Amino acid sequence: MSGFERDTGLRPVATSRGPEGVDGTAGRREAPGTHPAGSRSFLYERFLREQRRRLVRIRLARWFLVAALLAIWEAAARVHWVDPMLTSMPSHIASSFWKLASEGRLGVHAWVTLKETGIGFAISMGAGLLAAVALWWSSFLSKVLEPYLVVLNALPKVALGPIFYLWLGDRLSIYGMAVAISIVVTVMMLESGFREAGRGKLKLMEALGATKWQMLRLAVLPASVPHIVAAMKVNIGLTLVGVIMGEFLSSKAGLGFLILYGGQVFQMDLVMTGVALLALLSIALYGLAAFAGRVVQRKYHVE
Repeated sequence: MSGFERDTGLRPVATSRGPEGVDGTAGRREAPGTHPAGSRSFLYERFLREQRRRLVRIRLARWFLVAALLAIWEAAARVHWVDPMLTSMPSHIASSFWKLASEGRLGVHAWVTLKETGIGFAISMGAGLLAAVALWWSSFLSKVLEPYLVVLNALPKVALGPIFYLWLGDRLSIYGMAVAISIVVTVMMLESGFREAGRGKLKLMEALGATKWQMLRLAVLPASVPHIVAAMKVNIGLTLVGVIMGEFLSSKAGLGFLILYGGQVFQMDLVMTGVALLALLSIALYGLAAFAGRVVQRKYHVE
């Protein structure tokens, strides 16, 4: 017994001393179900579930919208709210689709358009990338050509169709139209991306004595991957538009030829079938470009 206890007759109350305080509150362990990290994990999982359910609802709403539009279109044509000779109807389009597929003409026309689009896309992306590099390399050249690029971008490309036909012939004029529509936008997008890519890093590399080629290869191109991917997504749609415009002017096969022929013989089922096939083809091409973009971004560790 201490002197304090003998003099006062009192005993100090024992307290549990935790590792960080006399009351032990800092040292107490929380129950597993009430740990703050556990609470955050539960909330995060609930958030992910809600996001997944929202994504499912969005996709279902998209399919429902398409189905509702097709049903309204079919009903309106059957009760003659609209003239089926002018608008066709989904059931007739499906029959025309099946007939073309069974005859083998569907695959031929789709393949011709797909091949022309692929070649035009490769030419416009390759030439556009080289042109954008040249404009980034020489600011003088960029300033000289800037107004011409603006004019070419604003020029209605369909006006160039007869010129391409006379210069390039009936087959190559299709590729000329496809490249003309897509390449200017590609050059402008890529050059803008090159100009914005890592300016501080470029100044540092220049101060350390890096050459222009080293800056392009090690800094500009890797930093411009998102811009290149965005240009690919835009380019594939514009190239398809150019191919169809070229097929309207001069072609013996392809979806553009199919649509033009259907309009000339007043077969709206054939026209609508060609338009539906174009929609499916554009979705597939955009998805392919987006997939290629994701592969490139993962390779260069770009989000």
